Amino acid sequence: MDETGSARRELADLQRQIGEARQRLDLTLEAAGAAGSWEWDIVQQRLVADARFAGLTGQDPLELANGVPTTQFFAGIHPDDVRRIRIAVAGILAGAEVFSKDYRLLKDDGGIRWVHADGRTVLDDSDQPVRFHGTLVDVTDRKRTEEQLRVAQTAGQVGTFEHTDGYGTVAVSRQFCRLLGLHPTHVLPVRTINLLVHPDDRPIIDPKLPTEPQPERNIEFRITRADDGETRWLARRGEYLQDIDANGLRYIGVIYDITDSKRIEEQLRLANETLSESVRERTRERNQVWQNSRDLLTVIGLDGNIRDVNPAWSAILGYQQAALIGRSFVDMAAPGDTDAARKLVEFDPRRPPTSTELGLLAADGSPYWFSWDAAAEGELIYLYGHNVTAERKQAEVLRETEALLRQSQKMEAVGQLTGGIAHDFNNMLTGVIGSLDVMKRRIANQRYDDLDRFMNAAITSAQRAAALTHRLLAFSRRQSLDRKPTDVVPLIESMRDLLNRTLGEQITLEITQPADAWEAITDANQLESAVLNLAINARDAMPEGGRLVIAVSNTALSERDARNVDGATAGDYVRISVIDTGEGMSPEVIDKAFDPFFTTKPIGQGTGLGLSMIYGFARQSGGHVELASALGKGTTVSLYLPRNNAAAVAASPAAGSTTPLGSGETVLIVEDDASVRLLVVDVLEELGYVAIEAGDSSEALPILQSASRIDLLISDVGLPGLNGRQLAEIARQTRPELRVLFITGYAAMAASRADFLAPGMDMITKPFAMDDLANKIRSMLA
Repeated sequence: MDETGSARRELADLQRQIGEARQRLDLTLEAAGAAGSWEWDIVQQRLVADARFAGLTGQDPLELANGVPTTQFFAGIHPDDVRRIRIAVAGILAGAEVFSKDYRLLKDDGGIRWVHADGRTVLDDSDQPVRFHGTLVDVTDRKRTEEQLRVAQTAGQVGTFEHTDGYGTVAVSRQFCRLLGLHPTHVLPVRTINLLVHPDDRPIIDPKLPTEPQPERNIEFRITRADDGETRWLARRGEYLQDIDANGLRYIGVIYDITDSKRIEEQLRLANETLSESVRERTRERNQVWQNSRDLLTVIGLDGNIRDVNPAWSAILGYQQAALIGRSFVDMAAPGDTDAARKLVEFDPRRPPTSTELGLLAADGSPYWFSWDAAAEGELIYLYGHNVTAERKQAEVLRETEALLRQSQKMEAVGQLTGGIAHDFNNMLTGVIGSLDVMKRRIANQRYDDLDRFMNAAITSAQRAAALTHRLLAFSRRQSLDRKPTDVVPLIESMRDLLNRTLGEQITLEITQPADAWEAITDANQLESAVLNLAINARDAMPEGGRLVIAVSNTALSERDARNVDGATAGDYVRISVIDTGEGMSPEVIDKAFDPFFTTKPIGQGTGLGLSMIYGFARQSGGHVELASALGKGTTVSLYLPRNNAAAVAASPAAGSTTPLGSGETVLIVEDDASVRLLVVDVLEELGYVAIEAGDSSEALPILQSASRIDLLISDVGLPGLNGRQLAEIARQTRPELRVLFITGYAAMAASRADFLAPGMDMITKPFAMDDLANKIRSMLA
């Protein structure tokens, strides 16, 4: 008998078993009435199904019995099968008569159930489909059997053989030989096969077959492999068939290796033998843990009352064991932890072990904190409480220490800030007060010949003080910014002459700007100041001369790029880089470069607010600053300003340079500082306007609500009571066309002019020159 015949017999045997499995399953389902049925009304698009169909598909039986939309037919179908079933149903709805499909359903627990659906279409007199009905049965076991047999056949782990009564040889498959450790062949002697079987076990091939077919059960036996002498466990199963060619029986069977399962059985047997001893040993260990543990061990019942506690309760909390039995665990919780204790002992056998931290009151009323682990089993909850009272106290001490440290650091920073401000302001005030005092004495002595020099000294010192205040506001991101779309290319190009004069002849200036540079959203004046400050810093870092490059570029930062830059967010930016070939900075200096009042220059030659001001300006503008430097290799400071994504708006024609003087227009000035009010009124009267004064909003409101003519309202932003912006809103309720000019030294609400100002409003920042105020008033009333 050749190898092909043996393989055919193996395949036939497997196919026969599949067929029998299908028949047994179908008979079982039929006997149990396990088929679900459905009725699909194609015209009304309604689906009606029985309880079995609902159970298989995981739907509500009452809803299905009353009828649901036909889309419910596909409920629960595995996503990989939905398209295939929808196509098959579409064929039915188009007139096909027979529907027969196997597909998978998803169970509530995430598992899979195989079902088989048989259905037919009912046609009307015009051969149009009107109903689609059928049955649904669970074929999971059949599918599982088919899969197991397919795997066994594919893996080749089953050896087949055939023995005919009266013959001393057996037809075998190649896998049969491999399982016995024999050279693959097609025929083996019965004696050779049985010699490999353990003497105490039943032989593989029965020398004499029975005269009548008998039921055959699995037979297990040990063999000694012929090739390596290894002992393996095998199993045999098969059946007796009437021999067609002779008067007798033949036996068709298979053998397969069961060594691993026998080893597991042996391990289970040994485990069962030692189970009692293990239980006793574990009980002793449990008792040791229970008695000696320094953690609180507790057993809680369904009612939340304590069933048992270990001795640690007495050692830590001072309770006697008998006094705790039957007591509510929740009642022992520290104030504020009652709800947490109640959730901890809520019984739910399905919940995983949970952890929480809560306090208990000791016998003397003092609180102790424990980290609790809870696990439910049966009708009991087991609690394990680790004492964390010491850790809590240490953490509290640490928090207090950290708070004191932070306060100390804040006071140190405030001290450094106020010290630096005091030093610089005292120098500037000395220049102002000293110059005014000399001028006063000389005027009293009628000496007028040298007054201009002292006036200029006072003005210079006052302007330095104003610049310092401006830098402080920029550093703290509180300056008033007039942020608007700005083309940085012409702006920086317009600074070329100023920069060349500032840098001197020893430094070469290069400006590189692309023709397609984006517009930025920024305050143009503050940007000019920032670039000039960076150029001055670069000049001071190149005392022997060098090269300064100002480069403009378009930059898009991704989320990943932004994470590598302090304070940055993803988006499009215009980058302005100031690059010098100077001395560079050490890592220690780079870390402090943006700190207020930090400077490497000698005392009196720098305030230490330059870079901190630039940093504050960039951040307030919605951008950021990047600093790169190394000793001896120069420094690069890059300003990132957000790109203007709005469409460009054509600029309006510039107003004429000559503005006429006032023609008797009335201006209301609201300022709580009498000195500032005096100066503004003087400017107004010089310009030919009628000035009305008010010290605050309460004085200004009656004037604004009267019938008096008012052409312009000039108001400080930071007024007592109603602020200037609120006053303007009230005034415009009765005077909607009223123009408003705000003057401010600092107001957090006015940090962004575009957000603060409405049409017809403008702003000027203190301190300001009287000529600047006059020009602003003229332009608003022109």
